[in-house]
Amino acid sequence: MSGSRSDARSVVVAVDLGTGGPKVGLVELDGRLLWSGLRPVPTDRPASGRAVQEAELWWITTVDLVCEGLATSGVAPGAVVAFAVTGQWGSTVPVDPEGRPVGRARTWQDNSAARYSREVIGGPVLGYHPLRLATWIRRTAGAPSPLGGDPVSHLLGYLRDEPDVAARTRWFLEPVDFLTMRLTGRASATAASMSAAWLIDVRGERTAYDQDLVRLAGVDGERLPPLLPANSVVGPLLPEVARRMGLSSEVVVVTGMPDTHSGWTGSGRTEEGALHLAISTSSWISAAVSRKRTDVVHSVATIPGLLPGGYLIADNHESAGSALAWLRDLGLGATFTDLTRMAGRSPAGANGVIFTPWLAGTRSPRDDRSARAGWHNLSHRTEPADLVRAVLEGVAHQAAWLLDPVLRFSPTPSESLRIIGGGARSDLWCQIHADVLGRPVERVADPMTAQLRGAALAAGVALGRLTWADLGSLADIDRTFLPDPHRHAHYAAVTAELPRIHSGLKGVAARLVRT
Repeated sequence: MSGSRSDARSVVVAVDLGTGGPKVGLVELDGRLLWSGLRPVPTDRPASGRAVQEAELWWITTVDLVCEGLATSGVAPGAVVAFAVTGQWGSTVPVDPEGRPVGRARTWQDNSAARYSREVIGGPVLGYHPLRLATWIRRTAGAPSPLGGDPVSHLLGYLRDEPDVAARTRWFLEPVDFLTMRLTGRASATAASMSAAWLIDVRGERTAYDQDLVRLAGVDGERLPPLLPANSVVGPLLPEVARRMGLSSEVVVVTGMPDTHSGWTGSGRTEEGALHLAISTSSWISAAVSRKRTDVVHSVATIPGLLPGGYLIADNHESAGSALAWLRDLGLGATFTDLTRMAGRSPAGANGVIFTPWLAGTRSPRDDRSARAGWHNLSHRTEPADLVRAVLEGVAHQAAWLLDPVLRFSPTPSESLRIIGGGARSDLWCQIHADVLGRPVERVADPMTAQLRGAALAAGVALGRLTWADLGSLADIDRTFLPDPHRHAHYAAVTAELPRIHSGLKGVAARLVRT
């Protein structure tokens, strides 16, 4: 927990619903974080390919954190003007007409219904049906994955594998839209929050689903939430919610947004081509761009941004901070600080050990959910510190593999990357990224809460209290990490091995996952 000033005039309650659980922050409209708190929520993996969470627990812990923050921070309830929700996306919550869950939420890691996605989009060209893929890309820049792990596969999974849940469902919502509905009582979404469904023609006004794509996907369009403009006001708090939190019922709620979008605003790099890198549960590299584009081979595409007619680059490699959490759970260190301190005892290059960070498969720059992680080039001389450092380096190597495709999306990409996310708290991990990428890495102050601040700042724009141009001056940088040319030369050779390792092990991994 953290807390500070008590003289806020206009405060946004920001919620960042990450895969690990919700964070709540009280944020002034100049981006200053006055208080924050975090509560973990477990992911249940009852069978191969399954990854589900209890959405009602998201709501309960969010309300508890809001009440705790208002009770302990010194922020006057009357100072709160808005709620803003960001977080995980590509996940699905089945809810009743009041917005209450009627089944467990399928997260973005749940690819158990991939066989239904293959019926929709699967085929011989990189796993896709070429004509259907062309239709989707022309209208949306992306398509449902034949490997699952996205809303179309989730919706089909509910309809075919959980018909009892589907029968009770009025709306299928993204997590951020679920919390927004619980706050307001209104079912809503935006082209941004529904990006991973690929059901909106992004060339138009982005306020209606494309009925041809809904039909091709085989989903029930009547249970998709109504679309509002991105970063607009949904409505006021429900009176009972306002009373429970001790807030005015005039407090408004802004449309939910994915963490890619709040990372973009929280990084302060809102100009076209300005790159930001996140090290959260997963990791991505993104920037604003002005035109729609797709790289099917590397699983990189544009998605609707918050600016009218604008886009953000979307990609993801599945295991970043979660890889460090995995090490902790193995008992190699009690805390993340312990682990990074141990990694610091191993030299750059981890004495030759390479880690492929595919604990949950890989999505970008190759979409392969059967891929699995591993340490390579171990010997009798390998120390535990080498294993830990190799994990940190492996996540950075995956980012370097991804960077080249991302750079092709903008005619003028920035030289440096602005880094955010809980993993960026580690000086060592930031320096490793700079050395592996061969580019300066600028760390946002308090990077773990960058998305909380970003959601709040976007709410300030929605309320007319800020402009997008203001955001660059509201993100403080606490340190810049410069790449070491000698280390980068060594690391570049290792990065080049990742795609070769993946290709060499692909058949083996697929066979082992099936067994």
